[in-house]
Amino acid sequence: MKYSLEIEINQPIDKVIELFDNADYLEHWQPGLQSVEHISGELGKPGAKTKLRYLMGKREVEMIETITARDLPKEFSATFEENGVLNIQKNLFRAMGADRTKWISDNEFQFSNLPMKLMGWLMPGAFKKQSKIYLDAFKKFAEDYERVLSTSKTL
Repeated sequence: MKYSLEIEINQPIDKVIELFDNADYLEHWQPGLQSVEHISGELGKPGAKTKLRYLMGKREVEMIETITARDLPKEFSATFEENGVLNIQKNLFRAMGADRTKWISDNEFQFSNLPMKLMGWLMPGAFKKQSKIYLDAFKKFAEDYERVLSTSKTL
C-alpha cells in the first residue's frame, strides 16, 4: 500500500528542519510517544537505528526506525518496522517562499503476516489517517513552538 500526504507549514524551511530534526521535540508532535532509545549507528545518520515506543489507545507499539537517507533540508527518509509491518517513508521539504514550507511524506507499507495483511486490506485508511495526524500535529507544533516549548515538560 502506497500513499503520499503533504502539508504547508507557516515557518521558513530552516526553522521547520530545526524542529523536525530534533529528537527532543518528537513528544510535541507524535501523540502517544512514550520513549526514544538510540540502538546503533551514528545518531541521526543513515544506518542509525532507534527504538520508538508508543501508546496507541490501549495498545503498546514498539517500532525500530532505521534512517535510510538524510540530505536536509531537502530529504529525510527512514524505515519503521513493527510486528509484521514495514513502513518505508520518504520525507521531502520544499521552501514555498520566505516563511512557508511544504512537507511531502511518501509512504509505503509492506505487510509480512496475515493479521497485518488483512488489516492493510480491510482498513487502509487507518494507516493514512495516522500519518496525517502526525503531519497535522507537527504543523501545529511548528507554528506555535515558542509557546509549546515554554509551557511543556519533556519525556
